Amino acid sequence: MGEFELIKRYFSGLDHGPNTLIGLGDDAAVLNIPPDHTLVVSVDTSVVGTHFLESTFAEAVAYRSIASAASDLAAMGAKPLGMTLAITLPEVDEWWLRTFSEGLCRACADFQCPLIGGDTTRGPLTISITVHGLLPEGRALTRDGAKPGDDIYVSGTLGNAAGGLKVELNECEGDDFELNERLHDAWLSPTPRLELGQTLLPFATSCIDISDGLLADLGHIIKASQVGAKLNLADIPLSAELVTVFGQDAALAMALKGGEDYELCFTLPEGTAAPQGCRRIGKITDGTGIETKDGPLTFEGWTHF
Repeated sequence: MGEFELIKRYFSGLDHGPNTLIGLGDDAAVLNIPPDHTLVVSVDTSVVGTHFLESTFAEAVAYRSIASAASDLAAMGAKPLGMTLAITLPEVDEWWLRTFSEGLCRACADFQCPLIGGDTTRGPLTISITVHGLLPEGRALTRDGAKPGDDIYVSGTLGNAAGGLKVELNECEGDDFELNERLHDAWLSPTPRLELGQTLLPFATSCIDISDGLLADLGHIIKASQVGAKLNLADIPLSAELVTVFGQDAALAMALKGGEDYELCFTLPEGTAAPQGCRRIGKITDGTGIETKDGPLTFEGWTHF
């Protein structure tokens, strides 16, 4: 199967969107940017052996890759416009590609982010997703706006993806199949908080998605904002599944350092009501690091180098 037949068979038909003027099949995509809006662009790469295993379901490889990239749009408060896919394949495996395409189709629909272009080439399995989003002109959630006195919030529960990764790696000692599968699903099919990011756009002072772990990502906010943070560890939201399978202490460690939850960590002016499903976990201070009642914490989390 040649490159163009591969693209036609597995990736065509996913470019339909209200802002797509020219999508797949030409040299480049053409998008309509509405008046009084600006373009947001982010790229995310997933590599076999680093971000997923050779045995990971191809559908999950596609879905996770797109969710990771789309989460950056959520962190900025942007609405998805479209994405491009650059995929490097060691060989043409039609069964793998068909399953990958199913995950791609599901993500395009779930995130309302059409596939508008891309590239295919031969080499070690690598997926690069470039997402494009829209913001009202002059508006964006950033990392550098937190101020002393602001409240720190997170969405959802933290640590499930780290627990799910242990299931994927067969490192989970729990024998409750249903609980393990719930955690595994959190790793296989994360949900970027796109609607929440857009909701926060008018009043959040800073925001970031939790991709590398709460401590590492909150650390980016306080460094960019030149402030400190005081956390109440008892308020970190943990799921019942995670605590049951791994225990309280291990679950908290996963929530702080695990990453790939793609929840949002954000700050609000004191007294501002947070959207439903978000938990207050601390306050911004005029210090320089992350403190708890038991002492300081380091900015531990995932890093490539």
